[in-house]
Amino acid sequence: MTTGRLVSLVGLVLIATALLFAVAVISLLPGWRLDLTEDRLFTLAPATRDIVSNLETPVELTFFYSDSATEDVPQIRTYATRVQELLGEIVIASNDRLSLTMIDPEPFSEDEDLANRFGIQPVPVTQGGEAIYFGLVAAQQLPEGAPETLRISETMPLIRPDQEPFLEYEFVKLISQAANPERTVVALLTELDVDGGFDPGTQQMLQPWFVMDVIRQLYEVRRISEFDESIDEDVDIVMLVHPRDLSDQMLYAIDQHIMRGGEAIVFLDPNADSLVTRSPQGVLVPAGMSSDLPGLLEAWGVEYDSSKVLADSNLALRVSMGQGSRPEPHLGMLGIQRANLDGDDIITSRLETINVSSAGVISRAEGAETLFEPLMQSSANSMLMGAALIQDITEPSLLFDEFEPTAESYTLAARISGVVNSAFPDGHPEEEEEETAVVDEEDAESDAETTADDEVEADAESVAAQDEGADAEEAETSEEEIVPHIAQSAEPVSILLFADTDLMSDRMWVQVAQFLGQRIPQPFANNGDMIINALDNLAGGANLASIRSRGAYSRSFDRVIEIQRRADDRLREEEAELLARLADTEAEVARLSQNEEGGPLEQIAPEIDRFNQEMIDTRRRLRDVQFQLTEDIERLGANLQWLNTLLVPVLLSAFALGAHLLRTRRRRIRYWDTH
Repeated sequence: MTTGRLVSLVGLVLIATALLFAVAVISLLPGWRLDLTEDRLFTLAPATRDIVSNLETPVELTFFYSDSATEDVPQIRTYATRVQELLGEIVIASNDRLSLTMIDPEPFSEDEDLANRFGIQPVPVTQGGEAIYFGLVAAQQLPEGAPETLRISETMPLIRPDQEPFLEYEFVKLISQAANPERTVVALLTELDVDGGFDPGTQQMLQPWFVMDVIRQLYEVRRISEFDESIDEDVDIVMLVHPRDLSDQMLYAIDQHIMRGGEAIVFLDPNADSLVTRSPQGVLVPAGMSSDLPGLLEAWGVEYDSSKVLADSNLALRVSMGQGSRPEPHLGMLGIQRANLDGDDIITSRLETINVSSAGVISRAEGAETLFEPLMQSSANSMLMGAALIQDITEPSLLFDEFEPTAESYTLAARISGVVNSAFPDGHPEEEEEETAVVDEEDAESDAETTADDEVEADAESVAAQDEGADAEEAETSEEEIVPHIAQSAEPVSILLFADTDLMSDRMWVQVAQFLGQRIPQPFANNGDMIINALDNLAGGANLASIRSRGAYSRSFDRVIEIQRRADDRLREEEAELLARLADTEAEVARLSQNEEGGPLEQIAPEIDRFNQEMIDTRRRLRDVQFQLTEDIERLGANLQWLNTLLVPVLLSAFALGAHLLRTRRRRIRYWDTH
């Protein structure tokens, strides 16, 4: 064996050894990933890794996918591959807290029965085609020998393609719900009749707002009062709807709830239409009340003026102010469209319209350290008006007389996140002494009235002494049980802030009909969807709330779009001219083909033959123009095809040839050096 062959053999052995070593390393280190995509499509959010790696209970993921039934549907198969890849990344990041099983439910099989038992139903992909299963189940992993009835599971019946940007969020949310099945506790503070009540004007009972029916089905709702001085520690979310004149004690309780990691969703309003009542004479009585959270908003880095209402000409809804009146645009009642909603936030991403009424605006305070992310914004054709003006208006057209747009977009709702400082840097506020003064005054009156009866007075003094002793003992106990003050949140908080309360009321988004004692909703806006999305988002904690949309896998062909736009601009004018000439020619032929009475001519005039020929030529030129609209695109596609077919092999061949020539040259140099 020559020296050259021996060297080549050793080289091949070394290359094979290196490849085997690389395969072994890759298989032993499955967590190593290199994501070179522009939008980091295959990189999980840090919050996702944190959630799945710290699950207290292991969770089994079962992906039901009709693989055999989608062999002829490449779009579904491609999407299914993306879903499996994402689930695989999540499982790898879980540190063995998750497991993944894929099941192809064949017709009339036990797997199909299992899918149906979990609530996953087949859906048709094409008309007349076979229905497929495409869903995910997350279930707690049971210890060996435990009965199946104890298994707690959550199901995503259908993984829709339009969910692709938020698949990571939806999967992690499903896993979190399966691992923590306890219902989220929502503490509700409001003076509005969200749970129904009595209308003194109409002397009728008011139905609960429909959104509250939905919330109570999904969450454990506890009513708290503005007179309470604390919030239970097992409360997950505080929901404030039109908070007014809250005591320092309640403001402090809300502050400390957020400091210890609790979530909050707040609905403020400079003019709550829901508080407007109708007198027995039928006259509207405006409430004249706005809501605010003094001190807390400043601590959260938010500016809000409770005396200003947003007016927007582009988003104004057409409303009727009375029976029989003509609908006309109202600058204070707005329909926030999809273009004005944040498409990257799970709360508003798939919504179309949110209706609001006399809404306020919020903004990021100068120097704020929190992150301020707008969820709903006005158009640039808007301005701020006095709340009193909107409140007293009876003719919407009069608002246009005062309308002077500022060319600025305002924020109606936002997500506030980050580490925040307490609004009470000095700790728990001091108790108010009004109650003590009232008690002293009542004691003085009681002493004056009982001076004639010594025995009663002695008994009263004895009871008072016992009460004072009990109060002292209670005071000592309460001092011992005082929770330490938290000056700064240990983790980033998540607060959702809306500058309108009317968006929750039925009149702004849903018509509720009664059928066999059941309330049947007929929504005409997405207000309810947004509120439930917001609560779902907060229920997952700050980690889940921080997960945003992923980039799109399907990329647009920018070059193709640019070519199409230029072709349209260049040829559309010529096409329009030819169409106009063709219409004129056809009209002239029709005129020449009829006699004075409107009947057909027995003999065709020579001019008709000329016009017919001109019409044929015009149609041919029109087809040529329309063909040219796609010719450049087809040429680009052909060039790319040739590029992919020839350029890569040519480059590889050139590289191999260059390497061979370089190696040959080095051999010749070594040969001549040795000889």
